[in-house]
Amino acid sequence: MLTEECGLDAIVDAESKVCASQKNSWLTTSRMFLNDFARHWFRRSYTGIGAAMMSNLQQLSLMNSVVMIADQVRVPEYDYGPAVEKLQAAVRQEVEQKELPAFSISLVDSNRVIWAAGFGFQDAEKTVPATAETVYRVGSVSKLFTDIAVLQLVEEGRIDLDAPMQEYLPDFHPENPFGIPLTLRQMMSHRSGLVRESPVGNYFDPAEPTLAATVASLNNTRLVYKPETKTKYSNAAIAIVGAVLEKQLDEPHPQRVQHTILNPLEMKQSSFVVTPAVEPKLATGWMRTYDGRRFAAPTFLLGTGPAGNMYSSMLDLSKFISCLFEDGRTKDGKILSPESLQLMTTPIKDAEGKSQGFGLGFHVQEFDGFTRIGHGGAVYGFSTQLELLPERKLGVAAAASLDGTNGVVTRLADYALRLMMAVQDGKPLPDYRTTIPVPAERAVDLVGRYREVDGERFTKISELNGDLFMQRGSFRHELRAAADDGAIITDDEIGFGTHVELGDDGRLTVGDTTFARLPDEPPADIPDRWRGLIGEYGWDHNTLYILEKDGRLYALIEWFYYYPLQEVSDDEFEFPDYGLYHGEGLKFSRNANGVATEVNAAEVVFKRRQVGTKDGETFRITPVRPIDELRTGALAASPPPEPGDFREADLVELVSLDDSIKLDIRYATTNNFTGSVFYKQPRAFMQQPAAQAVARANAKLKSLGLGLLIHDAYRPWHVTKMFWDATPDDLKDFVANPARGSRHNRGCAVDLTLYDRGNGQPIQMVAGYDEFSPRSFPLYPGGTARQRWYRELLRRTMESEGFTIYEYEWWHFDYKDWQKYRIGNATFEDLLKP
Repeated sequence: MLTEECGLDAIVDAESKVCASQKNSWLTTSRMFLNDFARHWFRRSYTGIGAAMMSNLQQLSLMNSVVMIADQVRVPEYDYGPAVEKLQAAVRQEVEQKELPAFSISLVDSNRVIWAAGFGFQDAEKTVPATAETVYRVGSVSKLFTDIAVLQLVEEGRIDLDAPMQEYLPDFHPENPFGIPLTLRQMMSHRSGLVRESPVGNYFDPAEPTLAATVASLNNTRLVYKPETKTKYSNAAIAIVGAVLEKQLDEPHPQRVQHTILNPLEMKQSSFVVTPAVEPKLATGWMRTYDGRRFAAPTFLLGTGPAGNMYSSMLDLSKFISCLFEDGRTKDGKILSPESLQLMTTPIKDAEGKSQGFGLGFHVQEFDGFTRIGHGGAVYGFSTQLELLPERKLGVAAAASLDGTNGVVTRLADYALRLMMAVQDGKPLPDYRTTIPVPAERAVDLVGRYREVDGERFTKISELNGDLFMQRGSFRHELRAAADDGAIITDDEIGFGTHVELGDDGRLTVGDTTFARLPDEPPADIPDRWRGLIGEYGWDHNTLYILEKDGRLYALIEWFYYYPLQEVSDDEFEFPDYGLYHGEGLKFSRNANGVATEVNAAEVVFKRRQVGTKDGETFRITPVRPIDELRTGALAASPPPEPGDFREADLVELVSLDDSIKLDIRYATTNNFTGSVFYKQPRAFMQQPAAQAVARANAKLKSLGLGLLIHDAYRPWHVTKMFWDATPDDLKDFVANPARGSRHNRGCAVDLTLYDRGNGQPIQMVAGYDEFSPRSFPLYPGGTARQRWYRELLRRTMESEGFTIYEYEWWHFDYKDWQKYRIGNATFEDLLKP
């Protein structure tokens, strides 16, 4: 089968596949048509990937392969061509808007793939187009294969789902005060009451411990709920299921799943470990953070491997889907009986008869009047969705190589199912609703903080660089305007479609909840007992933030999930009764100064991270070379040449325009990141238009009892060179490259903060000036609500006068006309000469 778009290079075994054309309806069995189709794709050029695609196509001997397919292809019962075209358009829209590095999808009708494609690139260098054969880590989709492997032993009479767990794992004994034995059935349906994560080998733990060590660590935990009384999703539980499998067989879990499930299904690019077949096609996974930054995802294997370590392609998962539609039968036998599959896909019910959404492994829901089964997967750098409609024998497998994008992956998978259903039912094909940025004139009216009219929930809408965001519940959502009717709705990687409307009375409706606008004033300061708890904990790849918001401590965990904490005592808190960690708590350990050194959150120990400086201290680096030595070289060097026409420099002192602008010029003292003096005088110059804009911003703050405190403005080029040459390579994001010059050198950048006009003291921000750490980022979520409110006030005020903020420094603002001025190297003394 040909796989299309951004990776059209893959020709796959067509034993039960059908090829799809980009512009035409489905392939006939004509060799001539297939040859023409192949030539058409050879001629096509895609922006940014044409050369890479041509290279891959040539390597695969496309023409010969397509001719081979012609003799094997089966004509589908339905013409899905128009549906595929609409789906392709939707995928392209999302890949572009959400900047998905790689996305692959495969559609199944009964026992055949009707279309599969890859979009984007599977490698970090963007040289290898993604295809339907690109391999992804599929996260919790792994659980289905582990559960099937156990049910195979149930069918053999070797395991009883309702036997006490100690019959299979005699050494497994977490604290269980409820007197109800734990069973495999409870664990496979997430009704055991176990913690979500194991103390060792958990989702955060990069040490790659053995499965035995991971399971053993659960003996130090206590059941969160009485078994069979509440559904609590648990990765630890499925790790135990895998451990039972190993114990019964004396065989490692990955090998057992491989030879009893993956091999019979001919899932050749699937495994629970990286194999020679998997590695060449494995996509690079990408993490994304609270502020949109991205970094390469960690690749360590989870200690809870049976719950989340599987690798697979979407074409391989399509084989699994087809097998399920065939009641577990394979070409040469079966992987499971129809009765066992029925057990897996029948939802567990609580004592009141209410469906809990899970069978034994499968997630079971209603979808447009039909039962939908499947599972999602979320693991470092990857988001996967597997969905099936058994009554219609329609399925889809989709994945993206970007963390936390399950919302958009699921939306595309749902759309694919609806398109296929419409084709089968002979109904009009549904449209895919798209959005555009909210117009600025509408966005400005929405910005503000709101409180629920008849409750205690808060929401906040903010704008940054033309994008509109809403913090509500556990997530920060992007707000956009629907392209069809202009309605303002959520549209981001996490979710879509919640309506947001501002009424004439100033009240905000979000979904079915009404909020009233709160005054724009600084929040109250926090209790002293919380100060030692606020900060960062854990690992670079997955950091836990403890912060204050809405008068409560919050945990920001796994980069996106904001959870309000219920205070039990000074050092103990509870997660809310929803989300990933409901029923679990946090316990802080403090040093003699009252500062927390670690926190046990949901049985995972997070050590405090040493980030930035203490309040009031100045961040310092160790210069790569002595400053005096660097000064000599910098003064002897010259700024880079700049061809073109520029405005004449017109530098003026800021204090000459408004004497309420205060100066704290750090580089005229030793109180800066190097500990050395760079200026002979504490002066602040800017180009006339920029200086006037600063003065206007200062005047706007007067009514709030605030003013601007300047740390630096115009900076001679040779000082920029000294900064660069003094700074270690891993910190150079915080200094300008002299080869390009700095906007400070042009007299159009200013470093500043706020001061209190009443006492003359600087306002405390989340991070200090020139702190080379993520705390300096304008969107850094930590600290207190009061600190963040002042930081945002400064940004809004400066932006209102034509400045933009630097993405790594909350204090650095560039004036809009900076490109119109040449790099300057004159000293302050030169500027003061008559």
